[in-house]
Amino acid sequence: MLRVPKFLLKGLHRLQKGPGYTYKELLVWYCNNTNTHGPKRIICEGPKKKAMWFVITLLFAGLVCWQWAVFIQTYLSWEVSVSLSMGFRTMDFPAVTICNSSPFQYSKVKHLLKDLDELMEALLDRILAPEISHTNTTRTLNLTIWNHTPLVLIDERDPHHPVVLDLFQCSHNDSSPAPGSACTAQECKVAMRLCSFNGTLCTFRNFTSATQAVTEWYILQATNIFSQVRRQELVELGYPGERMILACLFGTEPCSYRNFTSIFYPDYGNCYIFNWGMMEKALPSANPGAEFGLKLILDIGQEDYVPFLASTAGARLMLHEQKTYPFIREEGIYAMAGTETSIGVMVDRLQRKGEPYSPCTMNGSDVAIQNLYNNFTTTYSIQACLHSCFQDHMIRNCSCGHYLYPLPPGKKYCNNQDFPDWAHCYLKLQVSVAQRETCISMCKESCNDTQYKMTLSMADWPSEASEDWIFHVLSQERDQSTNITLSRKGIVKLNIYFQEFNYRTIEESPANNIVWLLSNLGGQFGFWMGGSVLCLIEFGEIIIDFVWITIIKMVAFCKSLRRRRAQAPYTGPPPTVAELVEAHTNFGFQPDTANHSAHTEAYSDQQTLPIPGTPPPNYDSLRLQPLDTIESDSEGEAI
Repeated sequence: MLRVPKFLLKGLHRLQKGPGYTYKELLVWYCNNTNTHGPKRIICEGPKKKAMWFVITLLFAGLVCWQWAVFIQTYLSWEVSVSLSMGFRTMDFPAVTICNSSPFQYSKVKHLLKDLDELMEALLDRILAPEISHTNTTRTLNLTIWNHTPLVLIDERDPHHPVVLDLFQCSHNDSSPAPGSACTAQECKVAMRLCSFNGTLCTFRNFTSATQAVTEWYILQATNIFSQVRRQELVELGYPGERMILACLFGTEPCSYRNFTSIFYPDYGNCYIFNWGMMEKALPSANPGAEFGLKLILDIGQEDYVPFLASTAGARLMLHEQKTYPFIREEGIYAMAGTETSIGVMVDRLQRKGEPYSPCTMNGSDVAIQNLYNNFTTTYSIQACLHSCFQDHMIRNCSCGHYLYPLPPGKKYCNNQDFPDWAHCYLKLQVSVAQRETCISMCKESCNDTQYKMTLSMADWPSEASEDWIFHVLSQERDQSTNITLSRKGIVKLNIYFQEFNYRTIEESPANNIVWLLSNLGGQFGFWMGGSVLCLIEFGEIIIDFVWITIIKMVAFCKSLRRRRAQAPYTGPPPTVAELVEAHTNFGFQPDTANHSAHTEAYSDQQTLPIPGTPPPNYDSLRLQPLDTIESDSEGEAI
């Protein structure tokens, strides 16, 4: 038990003693003993050379610090280098999503679009023949949709006073001609009028062509109609898989529409995904080449297209990785009707390094945007994040969600009845640069991604010589009819295959790692100063000693200052040695002179009397003490 106090006592003495040098002694000791070349010459040389070596050492030390700052800044910039490697192995066949260009069959949605189609036909007549159609069009039309978001004609023949004319109304000025009666395409522009706050705030969206104007206007109004229909009913209005997929062959194995997973994509209606890998294992490709790929024959049913909604005929398809949601509008391609489209596939695998080198995410958990596509149990993608971000801005700014994107729980899709200002808000948000920049800054790329590079080639199919028998066979298989129920305008043949099993891996790696940093720091220090890591340790040691000496001096200064403040000042002449000795031995001693009255008052009963210059002998030292106490005192004195 006695060893612990002894050890603490030794440590206390060492702390009080400190390094044992003054600042000057410490600096001289460092210059004499350091392995760095410059400081030694400052001590050893004469006055002139001392000054020269001092300047040289200071200059080179500054160069070392500057180079170190450059290398550390380069390292903290987290730059990456990209390496490309080639591999060869059997690969999983990609997921293939196919859709029709028309989202719905016109025969099934005609009752929903009846008023809108009549309005569209009258609008086209008004644009093409304004004088003839103006007398009778407005009498039989339901103008409720039109009055909410009308198309107008902006007459710019007088640039300083442009005239805005409603296409279904006469001009407010009777002297003005009917809309479009004497305008050329350069003088009159068709625009969409968008209003909010009960028509008090209106803007115009201009178009360079009436074709663009009427198409955008029709899509906007159709969105309002379809957003009020339940999703299951919309699925029934689209093209069913058994009518669209006529034949399927994967390698040497037959397949059918039952091997496809159906999803509803608002832009293209019912879409079908082959080899999605959600419930079953992904299918591998046996060999590269056209005979080992996926062969499909599709009937797009072009004769039943919605005339004003789908102006493009063909099949929309996309290749993507398993368990990822297909964003066909952004990443898909078209296959033309009446042709065989061969698609050769090459695979690129992207592997990003991640934070802090690349702003990517592994699974989207560190992205601040709620992924609205999680209901499909798909993996994260930047398109899912961007769409979710836009829908979030749509809900916050317009109080409703757009029909094209999934809804968060408890929210409703936009429509004219419940949200009269939604069209103005949506189109304003769509062209907002700030909104796009915000979403791009918040969304991240996926750290691991697979891209499929496609090489396309097309040929007429079927040929004129084989057209008759092929259509007979396909009509018999689908409709059990001896008559031909198919036509070249609705048939699409697809052949998707791996060109070869070579794949490329594009991988990021740190351009500057910690080994690079240490080697460059050491190289600069050794080149300019002739030093090493041990020199840095010596310098660190001298810094610690310098700090410790400073602390010791500050503590000593504080103690001396406190001691001076504690001493009571004498109001009269200082007492003599005899008086101090008498006061120490005789506590009842009182000076005889009146000059010492203030001195006696200064020493009250509560204050210890001063010790005389020569204290009496300590007779306790003659007493016997235990051996361990004597050893403790001697060790303390030795310290």
